[in-house]
Amino acid sequence: MLDLDSNFPRLLGCSSSLTIPLGFTSRFLVSSTDVIHSFSMPSLALKVDALPGRINQIFSLPVMGGVFFGQCSEICGSNHSFIPIILKVVDYDLYSRYSTISLLNDVLEVDNVNI
Repeated sequence: MLDLDSNFPRLLGCSSSLTIPLGFTSRFLVSSTDVIHSFSMPSLALKVDALPGRINQIFSLPVMGGVFFGQCSEICGSNHSFIPIILKVVDYDLYSRYSTISLLNDVLEVDNVNI
């Protein structure tokens, strides 16, 4: 058995993160394409089930900014422990700029142009 100590790296990174504005209510629509998941972010008191063929919703009104980490809290298969979640809460001005750049990147990627 692997002995985890404080020097052992933990899986906190993921391929993409979600950014939401500070002080505004955000609505999350959650579903699954394969098995039952249950996503939780304890530091923001968020937990929602993701079920195949069903859309669940949850709302959040963050009152402090920062980077928050979560995970799948349902044993969903052999790669269950490889499902980290990163949520960034930023002020509205930064969120607005980030959203604009993100949308432009999506449009330009369709045209095979990278900025």
